Parts: sequence; C-alpha cells; structure tokens
Amino acid sequence: MPPAAETVPDQGEGARTEDGRTGGPDADGGRSRTARLIRAGRRGLRVRAAAAAALLTCLGFCLGGLMAGAHPFGPTTRNTVDLGQQYLPYHAYWRRLLLGDADGDLFLNWSAGFGTNFLGDFGTYLSSPFDLMVVLFPADRMELALYVITAAKITAAGGAMAVLLLTLRRGPWPVAAVLGTAYALCGWALNHGATVPMWLDGLLAFPLLCLVGEWARTGRRPVLGPLVVALAWFANFYTAYMATVGAAVVLVVRLLTAEGSGRTARGRLAGLLRSARAVLLGVGLAAPIVLVIFLATRVADPTPEVTFVAVDWTDVFARLLPATAGVASPALFIGTPALALALTLPFNSAVAPRVRIAWVATICLVTLSMQWEPTHLLWHAGASPNGIPYRQAFVLCGLLVIAGWLSTAQGLPRTPALLGATGLLAAMAFAVRDSVVVDRWTYPAFAVALALAVLAAAAVVLARRYGAGSRAMPAVAVALLVLTQIGETAITGGRIAEQQLAQVHWSPRVGPWQEDMARTVEAKDAWPRHRTDPGEVPGGNDVLLVGGQGGEYYSSLSSDVYSRTLSSLGFGYYAKGRHPVSLDNPVTDAIFSIGTRMRSEPTAPLRTDELPEAVITATDTPVPPLVTVRPDVRLPAPGARFGESAFANQELLLGSKVYDTPAQVRRTDGPKDTATLTATCPANARVWFWAPQLQGTATLNGQRPVSFVGKLPSVLGPMQPLGTVPESGAVRIELRSDRGALKLPRQPVGCLVQERLETAVRQLTATGATAVHVSGHGLTAELPPGSTGTAVIAVPRISGWSCAAGDARPAPAKRYLGLLAVPLDGGATTVSCSFRPPGLRIGGAIAAVSLLVLLALGFRSRFLRRTTRVHLECTSGSSDGK
Repeated sequence: MPPAAETVPDQGEGARTEDGRTGGPDADGGRSRTARLIRAGRRGLRVRAAAAAALLTCLGFCLGGLMAGAHPFGPTTRNTVDLGQQYLPYHAYWRRLLLGDADGDLFLNWSAGFGTNFLGDFGTYLSSPFDLMVVLFPADRMELALYVITAAKITAAGGAMAVLLLTLRRGPWPVAAVLGTAYALCGWALNHGATVPMWLDGLLAFPLLCLVGEWARTGRRPVLGPLVVALAWFANFYTAYMATVGAAVVLVVRLLTAEGSGRTARGRLAGLLRSARAVLLGVGLAAPIVLVIFLATRVADPTPEVTFVAVDWTDVFARLLPATAGVASPALFIGTPALALALTLPFNSAVAPRVRIAWVATICLVTLSMQWEPTHLLWHAGASPNGIPYRQAFVLCGLLVIAGWLSTAQGLPRTPALLGATGLLAAMAFAVRDSVVVDRWTYPAFAVALALAVLAAAAVVLARRYGAGSRAMPAVAVALLVLTQIGETAITGGRIAEQQLAQVHWSPRVGPWQEDMARTVEAKDAWPRHRTDPGEVPGGNDVLLVGGQGGEYYSSLSSDVYSRTLSSLGFGYYAKGRHPVSLDNPVTDAIFSIGTRMRSEPTAPLRTDELPEAVITATDTPVPPLVTVRPDVRLPAPGARFGESAFANQELLLGSKVYDTPAQVRRTDGPKDTATLTATCPANARVWFWAPQLQGTATLNGQRPVSFVGKLPSVLGPMQPLGTVPESGAVRIELRSDRGALKLPRQPVGCLVQERLETAVRQLTATGATAVHVSGHGLTAELPPGSTGTAVIAVPRISGWSCAAGDARPAPAKRYLGLLAVPLDGGATTVSCSFRPPGLRIGGAIAAVSLLVLLALGFRSRFLRRTTRVHLECTSGSSDGK
C-alpha cells in the first residue's frame, strides 16, 4: 500500500491543511511555483483515483451480472418488480418523446392513464441527465439502454466518492479508488438501486453534496456548490433529500474535527451558513420540478399507512456480510476489506482522538437513527415508505467507507488496530449465523475475502518492518485489495440477482410479443379520432412501451381521482391503487373512446430466460368521439356521484342503461370456501361478473372457469366476462375462493345487452364532437351548433386542467364523475382545454429568484477576488518603487 508521504496535500486554495501547512499565494501576491505544482498534483491524484474507481466499479457491476447470467450477459431477465413495470417503459416513452414520436409533451402524457401529468413523472423517474442516453439506443434495445444508464450512474458514484476521500484527507490514490468502488457497489446499490435506477442519483449525490459542504466550509466555489445541489435535487429529489441529510451530518463532523481557520466558533458558524445558503439556492433552482412532484404527491392515490417496525439487530449486522439480500433490512454490505478498514478506526491511535470519537459516534448514531421511528421518519421526509423501509442505507455505507479511509489514508493501521478490527469481524460473523438473510454463499465468500485482506495487510507489514521490496509489496497489497473487493462484490451482485428472481415479481425480457404489438399499434393508431389500447402486455405501463392510448398507468403519482374513478367503473389495480390496469369491457371502451382494442394470446408460459411470444389480434368497434355532449347534464350536478355498483356507475357515465342487472341474485354457500349464485338474465346477453376481492375462479353454467386475482389492499380484481346467457335465461355461477371467505359486492352480476349499447353509442356519436384536435398538452373539439348541457371529455380531471367553451376565458376545469366537463349554453361551437402541471408557475418564480441571487453572489465573489488581486499588485508595485 503506497505510503502517505508520496501524496500531496489535498486542501483548498488558501486553506490550511490537516497538518497546518498552507497552499495560498506567496508573499509578493503571485502564485508560487510550488503552489501551482501542489494544485496540479492534487488534481492529478483525484483524476487517477476517480478514473480507477470508475473502472473498477464498472468491472465489478458487470461481473455480478455475468455471474447471474442476467441480460445483457445472459438470457435471464433483470426486470424485477418496478424495473420492468415502471423504469423500462418510462425510458421507452422518454426516448419517443425526445425524438418527437410521443403522444404528448413534457407537461402531459396522452398515452398512459387516459392523459396524465407527465412533468411529475419526468421529475420522479427520468430527470437525471444520465437518462438522456436513451436516444443513443434503438427502440428495440431499451433494456440495454437502461442497463448502461444504471452502470453509468453507479460508475460515476464510485469516481465521486474517490474524489471526496482525497478531499477529506490526503492519502494513496489506489486505496481511495478501491474504497470509492466499495461505496458504489455497496449492498444498497446492488440490492435496491440497480432495480430502482432513479434512486442511484442519490448514491451519486451523497459524495457530491459532501464536496459542496467542504467547499462551503473552506469558503470556496460559492456558485458551483448551489449548482451541484440543484443538479442533485433535479435528478431525483427523494434520494437527494436523504443525501443532503447525510452530507449535513458529515459537515457537522468536519466542522468539529478538521484543522484550519474553521476551528474557531466564528469560522464554524460561517461554514455552516455558507452550506445552508448553497442548499437553499440549489433547492430553489430545482423548485420547478420539486414543487410539481410535491403537489402531485399530495393528490396521488393514498397508499395504506405504514407503521415502521425495526428489524432485528442480527439482520442489520448480517447485511454487512456478502451475498445477503432482502427488502426488510438495510443493505449495508461494502465489502469485507472496506469494512475491516472501517472497524480499525476505533483502535487506530495514529488518528487524532477527537476524529476517532466523532466519526465512531456519528456512525453509531446514524445506525441507531435507522432503527428508531422518529428518526426513521426524518430520513424519509416524514412518511414511512411502502416496500423497502431502509432507503437511506446508502448514506451509512458512505460513512463506513469514509471511516475506513480516515483510518488508512496515512498508512496501514498498526497491528493492535488490525487485530481489533479482525476480532469485531469474527464476533459479528458468529453472532449473525442464524439470520434469515444469510445465504449459502455468505460465509465462504466472507472467509476468502478476509483471508485475502489479511495477506494484503501482511504484505504492507513486511515491507514496513524489513524494508525488502518496499515498492513491490505495497503494489501486491493493492492488487490483493482490488481482487478481493471486486471478487466479493461480483459474487454478492450475482447472488442478489438470483435471489430477487426467486423471491419477487418479475417481468420477462422485451421480445417478439412487445415488438409485434408495437408494430400492430402503429398500424392501427387513429389518435385522436379514438384511442387504441394494447391491452395486457407482460410487464406494466404497456402503452408506454408499445404505444397507443390506454388506461394502464403505474406511477407513484397516480392521482386519487383517476384511481377511484376507474375502480368505481370495475377496473382493477395493483400496487395498492397506484397501478390501474386496462379493462377489456365494451361499455368502458365506449366511455373512454377506445375504438381499437388489442388482445394477446401467449404461445407459451412466461419464463425468466426466454423471450415472450404471443398471437395478437385487433378489434375495431364504433365508439363515440373523445368529447361527447350530454344535454341532460347541468353542472354542478348534485346527484352525480358514483354508487356501490360498478354496472350502475358505468351506465351513469355513459348516460344510458345498457345492463340488465338481476333484481335478485340467490347465493348458496358450499363447503371449503365455495358458493353458487343463481339469477335470471335476458337470453344472449353477456354475463359480466364483478368481485374485486375474489382470489379464485368463477364458472358460468359449467363453462370454462375464469380466474380472479383480488387481494386487497394490494390488488383489486377487475370486472370480467364469464360467457353468454343461454336461451333459457338461467344464470348459474359457481365460485371458488383461494383465500378464505367469499366477499362479494351487493350487485356482482350484470348482463350486458349489446343492442342497448349500440344505440347509446350512436346517440353519443350523433351529438358529440364533429372533430377533435390535440396538441402536446391541450385539446380542442368542434361541437354541433346549438349544443347545450355539458361537454364530457374522456380524460381524467386531474389537477392542472383549465377549459373554456367558445371564446370564453379559460377557467379551472369542471368535473363530472371524475372526467373533464365543460358547461355549454348553446352558443359555443368549440371547447378547448389546456394542462399545466400544478406548482410549475410558483416553482419557476422561486427558481428565477434563486438564479438572480446566485448570479449576484457570483459577481460579488469575482469582484472581491479582482479587488484583492489589484490590491496585492499595487502593494507589490509600491514596494518595488521604494
């Protein structure tokens, strides 16, 4: 391991280094040759460390995928949970939008959810600069694009951490590179970040924000600091918030322990205020995105409230070991060598006592804060998250890596510190042997990594003690360190990928099914004359991946209005309401103007290691236009609210009675969670069954059983057809539940009379819009002269819409049963609506003020530097004149 004496100081211009030296201007006001060489050397070390960390990080990440046989290194899918259902389709849509091929713009997405707030989704999933890389890949290589983006984010995080370490304390750049890699490939990144790529911007933000804190502490880069904060919050405000909290913790420790002019109370306060200014200005610059997301979250479909329960401490410590995985415990793995170096800090007498005490206490307190509900809520901005509860774990991983660097930067810790760390490692490994997160690979990988780490330490000790091979042995130590870190990380990444596929929901690779569907949708697309719904395609957010305009929409910002409207009409959902799915029902197709519907029949069961294929059919059906006129509706409509029956709700929104709902449905309960329903319906009517809580099957008159998937609160089962009513009119439905007692709504059966529906469609078409035109985030419809009542637009009335009839001034849009509505007085022949994301205007104003303040700050800083330089030149000239 290269000795610390071979490095150069790593401090700011004019700032005092850890050992009290200065690197500022020389006595005559000019920059000395020595100072220039120091700065050049410092930059060179950082560049080498960052480049090496990036290379090692990319290598380790790719090796993990290779060991798992995952795409792009093997046939196995990586599309677990939200990676396949959200991020992949969102990136496919983002590519189309950037290339001008999408139905919508940055404000509004016409494709998903019958029209949604895209700026909020953009800021949540796509606002990272790395996501612009999608345009470099063809449309059928979005999985590869997403993998490259993921690898690029993790790689950048490794380089940024290496730079931060050399900024905190001078030391050997190869060790900084290895520790930067340990941070970027921590368990959090492999277990969570790699499958939720938007969070990886927080992984990169943490070291960058710590650098901002260092600049503020030493009074440098007053303009660049806020810009870095703004970029972090713009890329992903959620994990940027956690990274900001973590960086604040690091700053406080640095203010208390670092040498230099900031050691006085006044200097500390000044550094703290400069840091606060940087954060406030940076967040202000990002306000247009942050505020839009915040307001969209407030009107999003509320998920069930979560009560935080701390995980067992054995599981917490077990997650420090390799090849452990899980969503209920913090993923804290940083590699055995890096962990061992971190554990030497409490025993390392070469480090100043105040530094040891401060950092050890900080790491302990941060660890405890993850297990205590009030501080858990603080880490997560006041709301305990659904799903992964330890989303801030990457910050603790970063603190452990910093501790390892502070203990090692000035040379390998002495034998007592090494023995102390080894003892702690051994005790921890023994104590967690029964943890549920321990994998069969955990202890073998840990033992080999520990043995190689011991050999690396031995090489340094031999070189230090005997002087023989003083250059070769440290190089051997670094090579062993790199081999251990990369090998153990690759094994961990591979095992995590394999365990995820075995334990959680996954989607298959993108293949012929999606490609055929995309071509069929493109050929049939008739927007905005009517919508084309691709139906169910493997994964989720189907229309974002294959095109069209459907009802499926999966987002953390799915509006409450949209989710409740669709569930009231018999649609189903996943993700506790945040993922409404398409409903193949002719009545709702008429309501939402879905004139072309795709249906898929898979040719084989879905597999993790094969591309999906299906036979695709397209059905064209006459439907009303996107804008219809309801002469019988006057706004506000006092009785216009959904009831308990999905069939009645569909009829209310359609404006016609099309179902024959049996007046009496007789239920007979049988053994083992079975029941039989009997009723009478018109001959040849289509029987639709609505049982949103049923997980089991329903069979009509002995025909083929139909599966239902209800599992509240997570999954709401959609309305489904069971078959056709026979000539006798007798309806007999046999039910079987897989989850205990059968719970049915008051009116579970509806018999659709096709002739009634066709009549209703003809009436709505005759009185509806004669032409509809759409722009990126607006809509204009031409109406028949003399239209009265209410124009109902088949678009959810989410926050942000404003509408007008004729030449009237636009006003916030009215709502009719969850859809956009515009009152008509008979004089208007057009209706126009426009969408602007809520919060954009005030967010833009905040950003403008922040930019003005930042510009003023930049001019002031430049003026002060110029004034100081002129003063020094004048002083120097006067001295020469004497």
